[in-house]
Amino acid sequence: MDDDYLEAVLDLVELIPPGRVMTYGTVAEVVVDRLVAAGEPPRGGPRQVGQVLARAGSGVPWWRVVNASGRPPEAHLRRALDALRDEGTPLSSDGLRVALRAAIWWPDDDAPPTGR
Repeated sequence: MDDDYLEAVLDLVELIPPGRVMTYGTVAEVVVDRLVAAGEPPRGGPRQVGQVLARAGSGVPWWRVVNASGRPPEAHLRRALDALRDEGTPLSSDGLRVALRAAIWWPDDDAPPTGR
């Protein structure tokens, strides 16, 4: 994984507002779009986003990136869920997943989270 890709992922994750989330796949999609718009070749996917966050994501709100079912990373589940609750992120009724319909965020989405 190259430095441009790593920085693009970290820059995007840093923009996710409190109370909102993106999925690994959505982060990958937006990063590819941005790389292509900058004249770079498309690369990366959800797994690469996860690798970036695992290796270099401690300085960004990594807990705001979840899988397609709304679950935070299993290895950090409790920490992530605590952080998400503290931010008022809408969660499922069992409290173990993010309510994606209410919390999903796109970079051009300025609307406040619906679960707040």
